[in-house]
Amino acid sequence: MLVMPDLITFDGDWPSYINNVYAEFRISFLNAGIRFRGLPVAPRYTPEYDGKEFGFWHLTSEGEREEERIPDLARCARIRWVAHMIQYCNHEDVSCWEERRANKPECVIWNEYEDYVVILSARRDYWLLKTAYVVTTSGKRRQLTKSRARSSGF
Repeated sequence: MLVMPDLITFDGDWPSYINNVYAEFRISFLNAGIRFRGLPVAPRYTPEYDGKEFGFWHLTSEGEREEERIPDLARCARIRWVAHMIQYCNHEDVSCWEERRANKPECVIWNEYEDYVVILSARRDYWLLKTAYVVTTSGKRRQLTKSRARSSGF
């Protein structure tokens, strides 16, 4: 089984916690030179909010409309998992496949045992880190399973 990095436990103080989560994101992802299929992986940087990249907020909150997203403690706790999943996308416990969304290739990386997903979107000379989330419903699991079955994988 793929051993995942430790979770970051919420200490009850949101401003301190989100700063700690961001510090871990900087260490494990931004400053780590993460690559996928030979190309760098980068989050969306704009619009920046509270001194942090747009992509960071997308990794730590949930919601359909950007202006209504709310913090998600499960996503925050797993911020170290983002880079780990990308680095270990070929591990036997991780499924990795390509889909076309909005006419662009996207890669879905799913650790089914942990119910955690990372989504990367192909750009000309890098991969955009779109989002990462915990799978919380059986419907989402079914959707991922069907999508993986339709794909040829890597």
